[in-house]
Amino acid sequence: MTPAERRETLAAVAAEAAVCTRCRLHEGRTRAVPGEGHPDTEVVFVGEAPGMNEDRQGRPFVGRAGDLLVRFLGTIGWRRDDVFITNVVKCRPPDNRDPEPDEIAACRPYLERQLQALDPALIVTLGRHSMGRFIPNARIGQAHGTLHPVDPATGAAAAMVYAMYHPAAALRSTDVERQSYDDAAGIPAALIEARRRRSPGLAANPARSGAPESATR
Repeated sequence: MTPAERRETLAAVAAEAAVCTRCRLHEGRTRAVPGEGHPDTEVVFVGEAPGMNEDRQGRPFVGRAGDLLVRFLGTIGWRRDDVFITNVVKCRPPDNRDPEPDEIAACRPYLERQLQALDPALIVTLGRHSMGRFIPNARIGQAHGTLHPVDPATGAAAAMVYAMYHPAAALRSTDVERQSYDDAAGIPAALIEARRRRSPGLAANPARSGAPESATR
């Protein structure tokens, strides 16, 4: 897929999600939240569902959890514009409840098409519902900070997945916050390993010595 085709596909998914009625979540939404970020990134962050602020603005991770995610990225020298950020479901569940299985299933084609277009080397999951999409039957307390292969059926043809706690959980627990900073520090190494497995023998991105690994192609 060319860069132009990638942008067109992402725009098409966003336009369809904006008027989607596939599940009950459309009934209470203000705006759908399809996702945003660098169209040529190698790294996609996948959260669970939009919250109140995201529903109002139509952008992912713009509340307190989003601020913390930006801080996590800052510790490795990245900005949110360097990656693509989306959610498993594109509309806010009532009262910020967990998304239901049928709602996740209804939104699945949107996420699959985004991953097909972006073709990331690394997917970073944020929270257990996102992790469950890529690492079935895993427990986040054991899986966070670990790297796993991704089933191509998810839309990501040749990617690895790196699990993290949701930033909202880190806001509620200083221990989870500490672990999340540790996990964030491992993202560049996870990207290097994902590239190696994607293309055996591929050298790491020739960034400046000591510089964080770039998230874009």
